[in-house]
Parts: sequence; structure tokens; C-alpha cells
Amino acid sequence: MSRRTYRTLKIAAEIAVPVLILVGWQLATALKDSDTTPADRWPRLSTILHLFQKMWLFDQFDSQVVPSLERIALGFAIAVVLGVAIGIPLGLSRWAHRGSMPIIEFFRNIPPPAMLPIFVILLGIRNTEKVGFIAFFCLFPVLLNTIDGVRGIDPTMIDTARSYGVPRRARIRQIVLPAAFPQIVAGMRNSISLAVIMVVLAEYFSSTEGVGHVLLDSKNTFQMGPMWATILLIGLLGYLLNVLFLLLERRALAWHRGWRAATPQ
Repeated sequence: MSRRTYRTLKIAAEIAVPVLILVGWQLATALKDSDTTPADRWPRLSTILHLFQKMWLFDQFDSQVVPSLERIALGFAIAVVLGVAIGIPLGLSRWAHRGSMPIIEFFRNIPPPAMLPIFVILLGIRNTEKVGFIAFFCLFPVLLNTIDGVRGIDPTMIDTARSYGVPRRARIRQIVLPAAFPQIVAGMRNSISLAVIMVVLAEYFSSTEGVGHVLLDSKNTFQMGPMWATILLIGLLGYLLNVLFLLLERRALAWHRGWRAATPQ
């Protein structure tokens, strides 16, 4: 099988599976008896798509989706900057790594809903609370991958640069960051998916706007159609952000992928 044929089949499978699921949803809701599957609880796919177009493509995009995207972008950016800035020194210092890991593991394993009241108490029900909540939990994938990436660097490279009198900042910029960058990007990819979950959770419990707030309002008022349309939007946001990040990752790591492909296995 040629590489082009394999790629075509792969793309076709990625498209066919969700299409079949959606067709199955439409057929199941259309054929089911209304007594066993109430239309207001399990609306048809065509109804959901109509509501999706009405709500999210025109009516509420600026007022509800844009604030959520702004929080995702800001929280993700803060998490990346802090994760790299903290992870590099922790990865370079053995004692700092040993002393910090218990604290990192402690906070990393706390469920996000358990920490949300703390953010509300400390920061109030404002945009700062939501951005801080997103940044806090998106921090850990970037931080841990940065630490692992730095610790995985061959010590000989750093020792050689040190012996030649290369300044510390130059060593970090020219040796440490490029060597750890692929693993840092892997942590960023996990964080971007986590950011979507965190923004929905934060807006669900403490917001008057955003996608999470619309989901909560639809659930409380038993509007199943808008609720399913919002769930569809959240899934599409996560998927599109992941695709966008993969495209950026492919460009940013072109040198790494080329080097890996040229390296004998």
C-alpha cells in the first residue's frame, strides 16, 4: 500500500466514523416511539443542527463563545509561560526537583471541582477567577513535561558548554530549550484540551456568560435542544483547537521530525 493511499484511507476513516454516528443518531431518534424516547429529551440530529446554527453561528457567538475563547487563550498562555519558566530550573537542579515534586503531585491530583470554591473565595466570581482556574490546572502538563524534557538532556552537552564558558542564559536558550522543546510541546497539547474542560467547568458553576453558563441554563430550564447544541459546540471547539495546535506543532517541530526520520532506527 502506498503512502498516499494509506493517508487517504486514514482521512476517510476519520470522516466516516463520526458521520456514521450522526446518521445513526438521526435514524434512532426518528424511528423510536415517542413514548419510549421523548422528543424533548432526545431531539433529532436535524433539530440539534438547526439550533446549533441559530444559537452559535449568529445569535450568541459574540456574547457567549468569544468570552470562553478569550479565557481559554489567556489561561493557556499563562500556564505555558509559568510551566516553562518553573520547569527549566526544576529540571536542571536535582535538589529542587526532589523538593518540589511532592507539592506538584499533591496539587496535580486534586480534582478540579474541589479547587473551584477556593478560586471563587480568593478571586471572586470574576474573569480573573476563571482565567486563574484554567491556568492552574493547565500548568501541570506543561510543567511536568518541561521537567522531564530538561532532565532527559545528555549532561555531557551542558557540561561541555559550561567548560567552554558559555553563559547560563545562553546554555538555556541554545541547548536546554531546543532539546526539551518537543516534550514541552507535547505538554502544551494536553493543556489545550484541558483548557476547554476547565473553562466549561468554571463557567458552569460561577459565571453569567460563556459556553458553560449556557449549558447550565439549558439544563436548569429543561431545554434539551439547546443543551445538546451546546454540547456539540464544546466538542467542536475542542476538536478544532486540537487540529489548529497540530498544524502549529507540525511547523514548529519540522526540524525535530526531520531529524528523527533521518536517524537510523
